Amino acid sequence: MQTFTVNLPLPQPYRSADFFAFHLRDQQNVAEIVVDNCLQKGLIWQNHPANIQLAIESQHATISLDIDSSNISPTETELSTLGKHLLGLHQPVNEFEMHYLTDPVLGQLIEKQKGLRIYQSSNAFEALVWAIIGQQISVHAAIAIRRRFIQAVGTQHSSGIWCFPDIQQVGLVSDDTLRQTGFSLGKIVALRALCEAIKTQQIDLSVQVTHDNADVVTEQLLKIKGIGPWTVSYALLRGFNYLNGSLHGDVAVRRNLQTLLNSQEQPTAKETEKWLAQYSPWRALVAAHLWRSQSAAGY
Repeated sequence: MQTFTVNLPLPQPYRSADFFAFHLRDQQNVAEIVVDNCLQKGLIWQNHPANIQLAIESQHATISLDIDSSNISPTETELSTLGKHLLGLHQPVNEFEMHYLTDPVLGQLIEKQKGLRIYQSSNAFEALVWAIIGQQISVHAAIAIRRRFIQAVGTQHSSGIWCFPDIQQVGLVSDDTLRQTGFSLGKIVALRALCEAIKTQQIDLSVQVTHDNADVVTEQLLKIKGIGPWTVSYALLRGFNYLNGSLHGDVAVRRNLQTLLNSQEQPTAKETEKWLAQYSPWRALVAAHLWRSQSAAGY
């Protein structure tokens, strides 16, 4: 096992408590462990189990990667890129806040939640699988399925932490195994189709999603059976740092928008879509602010 370390400066304010709360959602600590100001997270790095350790102290983060291989040596740039990705540091939230802090409606929410960022999955595949798991079920149920999925399909790092499965590992398990973890037939179909699209290079998960290519990437993902608009918008937000997906169909977004607007009735998905549209190209970040108004772990 080899360990590699980098240090990253953090912007101020950085909401480290929210970062750790997000990774504390699964209290059984299977694939993520939070102790005080340090996160451990299992992932596959170049086909080998790895354990990333991310500690936050005042204005900087220290990222270490323990890899179960004596032949793999990530560069400082690779490790720094992974750390910035997980921490959401690629997101221009200062620009967003400067633009909307004086907004008569949204401004009050931003003022309470300055520095809010979207903490990322370790990679785009993890984000897409999480979005598929979370389709039309509660966060609590999704967390339980995700845990069983990781233990049934993934592998353990030498430290004991479980690593989120990669595409190759998913291909080695049967549909029956996936059903036992809690996957419905529709979600199995979606997961299999996603893996096939990646293997056949119909989708490139290494692409940087921007305003210029977001529609193309969205169309590619929507062609996959079992993947719809909510799944795409959530995955782009959580795995690609793309802040303009429209999460108007999300129940928590609509519920918290009702509170924000002090409305008698919960807005419909169409009404929520229209309201979010005025904040393009930041619609998904606005949705995240609505999530955060309910919970630090939130979304």
